[in-house]
Amino acid sequence: MISLRQERPLDVKAREALLDETFGETRYRKSSQRLREDRLPAEGLAFVAADSKRVVGTARLWNIACGSGQPALLLGPVAVAADCRGRGIGAALLRRALREARRLGHGAVILVGDARYYARFGFAAETASALQLPGPFERHRLLGLELIPGALADANGPVRATGRKPQTTQARAA
Repeated sequence: MISLRQERPLDVKAREALLDETFGETRYRKSSQRLREDRLPAEGLAFVAADSKRVVGTARLWNIACGSGQPALLLGPVAVAADCRGRGIGAALLRRALREARRLGHGAVILVGDARYYARFGFAAETASALQLPGPFERHRLLGLELIPGALADANGPVRATGRKPQTTQARAA
């Protein structure tokens, strides 16, 4: 039986293996990765799907600022183990992550992904059309969702990371 829960420190190795299996080395070259590197996910917004003790899915949200500073979240990566796909695990993780982000008072979420898949959750390219990611990206794949109506209405320009840094990164910066 699959259970959804908050990610735990003991899940990190399995999560990373799942992401490597799903996306390979290309995941480190993506523009959205520039917003995640040397950062921690947004507080309380990292989830896994587990089948007994095995991590079979992951979804995380990251703090960002859009354009002139509107706070938002970046979703991703979302991944499900190959032998568990087609069972609604990714959708369940995404619904859980969005529900929790809304409960915590976050106003908007952006992501880079397949518009047809994410449209069913309310994401649309038009919502993020005035935003710019660091590095190359496919414009039609940059999608946004307002959890609070109007949260991205005036957002335009570059997206930048604003999230918490791990203590080791903070120590290096000092």
